[in-house]
Amino acid sequence: MEKRALITGASRGIGRAIAIEFARAGYDLTLCCIKNIESLEHLAKDLEDTYKVRCAAYQADVSDPAAVKDLFSKIDPPSVLINNAGISYVGLITDMSDEDWKNTIDTNLSSVFYMCRAAIPHMVSEFSGKIINVSSVWGESGASMEVAYSASKGGLDAFTKALAKELAPSGISVNAVACGLIDTDMNSRLSDEELAEVVSDIPADRIGKPTEVASVILSLAESTNYLTGQVIKVDGGWM
Repeated sequence: MEKRALITGASRGIGRAIAIEFARAGYDLTLCCIKNIESLEHLAKDLEDTYKVRCAAYQADVSDPAAVKDLFSKIDPPSVLINNAGISYVGLITDMSDEDWKNTIDTNLSSVFYMCRAAIPHMVSEFSGKIINVSSVWGESGASMEVAYSASKGGLDAFTKALAKELAPSGISVNAVACGLIDTDMNSRLSDEELAEVVSDIPADRIGKPTEVASVILSLAESTNYLTGQVIKVDGGWM
């Protein structure tokens, strides 16, 4: 099977860790981000030099269907699609603007639809492929002050399960990894006191590392296609 992975939101945090993990495993990579293209280009060059794989960096707003179409016109189709791009909004729903709501849903959920729609035809023709979506435990349990984020991740979980059933006859697996508290920029807003309070509820007694999420995602990419339609928690036993 060809080893080509496309990773969205790859310039930092979990996406960056996924890129490193897959390059180490010998995958050629297409990496994309919306803002930090210079950082992503440096990462791509480092991965090529270190692991002797092909690695291309693109700036693309994956919440825009036209941008996704343009991206796929430039790249070799992936055998593994990892939908990692995501944003958070923290605040009361009554303070949330229409634009904030739309931006959160489009970035976290609509983008996955656009990326999958573009990637699936090649996977179907090859009768193989892996789609892995990066979700959150809040998609199941919901988080106060993060209604839009929780809704987008809940939708992503349902999307994963439904698409898995649709694509299983074509030899394609679709799974999601629901992250707990992971050491990323998205969670850097927490004060030391808030962080300690959350950690006290996590049986593993610590926050997770992006590399740990990346390791699980790689294992899904290399697993049997009979493993499909699952939302796998990586949360230290928290939820």
